[in-house]
Amino acid sequence: MKFAYRFSNLLGAVYRQGNLNFSKDGNAVISPVGNRVSVFDLKNNSSETFPISTSKNISCVGLSADGRLAVVVDQDGAALLISLVTRAVLHHFHFHKPVSSVSFSPDGRSFVVTKENVALMYHAPGRRREFNAFVLDKTYYGPYDETTCIDWTDDSRCFAVGSRDTSTWVFGAERWENLIYYSLGGHKDAVIGCFFHRDSLDLYTVSQDGALCVWECDTEPEGLKLKSQSQKPQSDDEEEDDDDEEKEGEVIRGKAETPREKKKSKNARYKQRSKHFFNKEGDFNNLTAAAFHKHTNLLVTGFSSGVFLLHELPEFNLIHSLSISDQRISSIAINSSGDWIGFGCSGLGQLLVWEWQSESYVFKQQGHFNNMAALAYSPDGQHIATGGDDGKVKVWNSNSGLCFVTFTEHSSSVTCVVFNASGFVIVSASLDGTVRAFDLHRYRNFRTFTSPRPAQFSSLAIDVSGELVSAGAQDSFEIFLWSMQTGRLLEILGGHEGPVSCLSFSPVQSVLASSSWDRTVRLWDMKDSWKVKETLPLTADGLVVAFRPDGQELAVATLNGEISFWNPQTAAQTGSVSGRHDLETGRKETDKITAKQSAKGKSFLSLCYSADGESILAGGQSKFVCIYSAKEQMLMKKFEISCNLSFDAMEEFLDRRKMTEFGSLALVDEGAGDEDGVDISLPGVRKGDMSSRHFKPEIRVSSLRFSPTGRSFAATSTEGLLIYSLDGSLVFDPYDLDLDVTPSSVRSQLRLQEWASAIVLAFRLNEAALKQEVLETVPHQQIAVVCASLPDIYVEKLLYFVSSCLEKSGHLQFYMTWTEKLLMLHTQKLKNSCDFNVYNIRYAEALSKQRGMKRAVDEEEEDEEDECKEEDAEDEGLSEAMSDAEMIL
Repeated sequence: MKFAYRFSNLLGAVYRQGNLNFSKDGNAVISPVGNRVSVFDLKNNSSETFPISTSKNISCVGLSADGRLAVVVDQDGAALLISLVTRAVLHHFHFHKPVSSVSFSPDGRSFVVTKENVALMYHAPGRRREFNAFVLDKTYYGPYDETTCIDWTDDSRCFAVGSRDTSTWVFGAERWENLIYYSLGGHKDAVIGCFFHRDSLDLYTVSQDGALCVWECDTEPEGLKLKSQSQKPQSDDEEEDDDDEEKEGEVIRGKAETPREKKKSKNARYKQRSKHFFNKEGDFNNLTAAAFHKHTNLLVTGFSSGVFLLHELPEFNLIHSLSISDQRISSIAINSSGDWIGFGCSGLGQLLVWEWQSESYVFKQQGHFNNMAALAYSPDGQHIATGGDDGKVKVWNSNSGLCFVTFTEHSSSVTCVVFNASGFVIVSASLDGTVRAFDLHRYRNFRTFTSPRPAQFSSLAIDVSGELVSAGAQDSFEIFLWSMQTGRLLEILGGHEGPVSCLSFSPVQSVLASSSWDRTVRLWDMKDSWKVKETLPLTADGLVVAFRPDGQELAVATLNGEISFWNPQTAAQTGSVSGRHDLETGRKETDKITAKQSAKGKSFLSLCYSADGESILAGGQSKFVCIYSAKEQMLMKKFEISCNLSFDAMEEFLDRRKMTEFGSLALVDEGAGDEDGVDISLPGVRKGDMSSRHFKPEIRVSSLRFSPTGRSFAATSTEGLLIYSLDGSLVFDPYDLDLDVTPSSVRSQLRLQEWASAIVLAFRLNEAALKQEVLETVPHQQIAVVCASLPDIYVEKLLYFVSSCLEKSGHLQFYMTWTEKLLMLHTQKLKNSCDFNVYNIRYAEALSKQRGMKRAVDEEEEDEEDECKEEDAEDEGLSEAMSDAEMIL
């Protein structure tokens, strides 16, 4: 249970690609972030990331009409059916081809998936006790090129599909006699959006070149007639055979010409009522996204220049125009009421929600659009600061998962961020040659530390008092010391013969540890004129150094993949861990050597001790994060932080389907003219070649930190800022549940004053609010009687719950009474159920520490107090230690 960390949340990234969706009530945005799905609650200002992931980046998301289900499809066509209520995966399916869009019908009975030039209609899972996920109903052919968008009529009778071949197709969801399919032209570029008018078959189509066509249908939705089953379909309209029907359901093949009319009925026909063009200036040439709200007739269009326009249809009146960035708008969504508009920009990783009536932002978040390089927890664990290669320092609320301030003063990559002891000052080091201190009260940069000669700072540390700021340079091999109060440079420490890779202050002494590429760790004495106290020789280049929280041990990660442990007092090595095999690095697509050979050059890039100092967290150039026991020097647990195959170096072996007789497909020259062929990345390049046309970032962990409470840890990776926590995010986790265990039955027992049975039922239901309500309803005089009548299995659960309530509740005496009665009545049973030797050892350790501390104090006060007072104080300290140990027991 100690290392049972589970994925809790994803910070640092709010949108990557794909389509945005609003929840049914319109108060939350559902955004695809890489291969995960995040939900941003706009009312409560919080975020949540589902504990599910696809094998590649998500390309499209479709929500059911009742807001209970979602279909998530990745770039390869692998689909997941997700319950938005339980956050669980209900079904897996593979379309075997990339999917462009998914849309549920308004009545929730079916959903349409478009891939390549085909539209597939599936039965949707209903509310009844039946499961018919991904049962194919009909297959629609018509467009010649890839499909781009889908829209349904309000009554779910028809749907429209837009295509890159400039055509729009209207298909009947049922076998209508007068509307089987209809093809619409009128555009000169790919269709970006097609939208039905409210309660009508009238249609609006928007193309990429900024043209809007308004189509009018001569038939109302109620005028569609269902074809009788006795009539056989015409050969020119539809082709069906038994084999196709088994594989593709009912097949409808549309043709460019209008279907032949029957004698009894007249086919529905469309005519172009009007055509409008957006402003033909440079900003409005490339339309990239569009959305339409049927109840307010509001059309929102986004362009590649970052501009979006609001128009009222069908008159095409311009309501509003605004530029939100200089990057392409990738996705637009409108909530159910039509008040809020969501925008996603994949280039910057931006997610914005705009209230168009008040012309104000409801939500505005942006992650680091480049790699994250560093992170730091505040002393209270409420805030997390991150620094990225984009030169920004962002501060995130660990509870809500949202960024509340961004500092942009740095002009180059941020390499390290640190909080001071108060938690209201963030200090960051950058490759631009500055170390900056930011105030979280006024949100400003109040100190800027620089060196006499320009230097690129790659490491940073602050002492416990917060007065000394030190930074190591990677080009001049020097360590700079500044005063936080005055901002003046105090000293330049020289002696290293290579770049200074990491700095760490001792938590209990004025000692600074610095690791370098010269294969040494130097301990600098801050009291004695900043001289070198000790020099620790390493077997390879030093990359990371970290002190244990009690300052009695030092951990160093080196380039050969080892973690060595040292005693800073005696400068002796106490142990080492060889972690190269634990990293399990993958093989990149352009690597000509196997993963086993490339693993010889991999190492840990970040180390962090837990709060109790018993374990150490390590991560590096791999998708794995390892937890080692510092005492036993052995691997305790390993976490796989990502399974996203869109990243490079994820798999140990290359896919055989990508191997040819000439080698890997990624290395085969595709004939790019006079070029030399495929460029191989240079040795030492860790982030991929961004100049190449197809860029796959490499998976790596750049920084790791335990939270001050030890209940969670954070990791900055290629995916973003991942939070792993021991606290389960499940709202409903029952114990011994039965049909008669409901909140109403618990409250009925309370009304009957059956206190013990009410407590048992509440703990079987296991909802925190209900348990607290039951406990606080029990009269103070009845606590002893209730404790005596409780079953043994619920005593320990109740004791744990009371201990958690003691920290937060104001009813201190009431919960102390519960604790007293439970311990008095059930102490012997609790002793039998626990490992008593553990408590004996802790008791002995606590007793020895108390005696040692008391002796040290007595020696200092020997001149001031006589022997009689000294003995009294020692007896009091011993009695206090005994009482504390008895409380532990």
